[in-house]
Amino acid sequence: MPSSRPLRADARRNREALLAAAREAFLAGDADAHVEEIARRAGVAVGTLYRHFDTREALVAEVYRQEVAELCAAPTRLLARHTPDEALREFLLLLVKHAAVGRGMGEALESIMATDSPIFDDARNDMARALDELLAAGVAAGTVRDGIGGRVLLRALGGICGMRAKGWEEDAVTITTILYDGMRRGAA
Repeated sequence: MPSSRPLRADARRNREALLAAAREAFLAGDADAHVEEIARRAGVAVGTLYRHFDTREALVAEVYRQEVAELCAAPTRLLARHTPDEALREFLLLLVKHAAVGRGMGEALESIMATDSPIFDDARNDMARALDELLAAGVAAGTVRDGIGGRVLLRALGGICGMRAKGWEEDAVTITTILYDGMRRGAA
């Protein structure tokens, strides 16, 4: 429940502890973790959890939103450390890792899929913009071919990361590398 006032330091610490405890539970596959258990893991009372998050679904949504925000902040950091094409490659691999995180949170995320939450559309838009930033840098440097958009690349990765077979993540990394190599072919 967003507020127009900044949180007090103790309230901010409690909120961060709740998000960390929920993230840990969901990523460990404990999608059914009850709010009472999450509050206990965070070292706060359940009432504190509900002061920050109206519902369990709001908590799940915020954990996912935080994951996506961290992911989408990566291009700036990657471009500062790597050449544009290498930054793109690193980000593509981060997207595969994000898909693995999403799988760990899959059951928890199902609780918000039935709501009218715009969280997944927002996430896809943010990820596509992050890819657009990296693709534009690669095109400007002449290391990535022009004409590839972030949304199309994200769709391709969605197909790759949507594989359900055992060993999917290793296969996804291999296929992502092939995709990356193809984007560099024909660069200026």
